[in-house]
Order: sequence, then structure tokens, then C-alpha cells
Amino acid sequence: MEKGILETKVVTQIGFVVNDIEATSQAFADFLGVDKPSWILTDTIDKTQGEYNGQPCPAQAKLAFFKVGETLSIELIEPDQQPSVWRDVLNEKGEGVHHIAFGIKGMKEKIIKLDANGMKLTQKGEYTGGRYAYIDTVSQLKTIVELLEND
Repeated sequence: MEKGILETKVVTQIGFVVNDIEATSQAFADFLGVDKPSWILTDTIDKTQGEYNGQPCPAQAKLAFFKVGETLSIELIEPDQQPSVWRDVLNEKGEGVHHIAFGIKGMKEKIIKLDANGMKLTQKGEYTGGRYAYIDTVSQLKTIVELLEND
């Protein structure tokens, strides 16, 4: 059997876009019976080198993470008002599931392979210790896929 496009089947994250990270973090904390995590603000464009639809992306977001298994986390994302894949989903569909993420190796090669399969890069950027890419897989998989590559 073929390995698949990403060469992994391990989901590492489920991301949600939200309007109020404080309230949603508290709701998840209460539901899971854990402490509410502090949120962090994504870096500015000078550090992220972010791009959205091929253009510089100054958007930032508040992020909060819940570890919910050995390899899985829930990510809450409260985007600012700048254009981004986060803001698009929040504006068009409202709060809820934004993406599923896979930890991968070979980001550039995976993006090329996905593109060849009709799955287009929408947003990418760097973070301390790695990089991310959001791929529009909505028509095929009914959600966005995020690629995470850690150094």
C-alpha cells in the first residue's frame, strides 16, 4: 500500500478559531478538568516571514493549547482583524474547527506534492523551532490541513 501524500497518518493537532480565547479556553478547561492555559501571541511578520495567498501576512493571533493525548493537542486561535486563513474561516463559517495538523518532514516537498494533487497552499510562516503551512483541502477532505515541521 502507498504511504500517502504526507507519509504520516498521525494527527498532532485539531485547531479551532474562536472570537474570545479567554472564554473558550475556560470552557475547554472546565470540560477537560484541567487548568486553563495561558495564551500566547504569535510573532510579528519580521519573525514569521508569514505569507497569505502569496502576499506578506502581518496577521497575528492569540493561541492556547491543550494536550489531550500522547501526540494530540487542541489549539484555540483568536485571530486579529488582518487578512489570514484564520480570519477567513471565522468570518465565513463562524467559530469552530479550523484545521487538522500533521507533523511532517520536508515542508517544501510536501507543499509541491499537495499542490500537484489540487491542494493549494494558503498561508505559511515560521515560528520558534519550526514552520507551518495551511493547505486548502476543503473540497477533498472537508477541512484545512496544517503541516507542522519542527527543527
